[in-house]
Amino acid sequence: QVQLVESGGGLVQAGGSLRLSCVASGRTFSSYAMGWFRQAPGKEREFVTTISWSGGSISADSVKGRFTISRDNAKNTVYLQMNSLKPEDTAVYYCAAGRSWGVVALSAPGYDYWGQGTQVTVSS
Repeated sequence: QVQLVESGGGLVQAGGSLRLSCVASGRTFSSYAMGWFRQAPGKEREFVTTISWSGGSISADSVKGRFTISRDNAKNTVYLQMNSLKPEDTAVYYCAAGRSWGVVALSAPGYDYWGQGTQVTVSS
């Protein structure tokens, strides 16, 4: 069992930055792919970015060049650095842990564990 706790969300103006953190419980963090998803009001949860156990990453086109995912296995933590934020980035952001990679890691069913989410609001 893995428990995930996100933090770092908040209100920011367009063009600003935020860094989200997700701390995982357990001793097997380094063996999981870690993903970030987001869900805006009235919309389905969508893939944002993911990082493999070896550090490779995949990002959605909508965030490429603006968002960066990283992980610190010694701290059981994955980060999402968000720069040049836009109002359309407003959503609840969730981190997730799974043992799959590739195409499977681009969708929610590819993950076994989820955090409770953290709200990100970008004002125009």
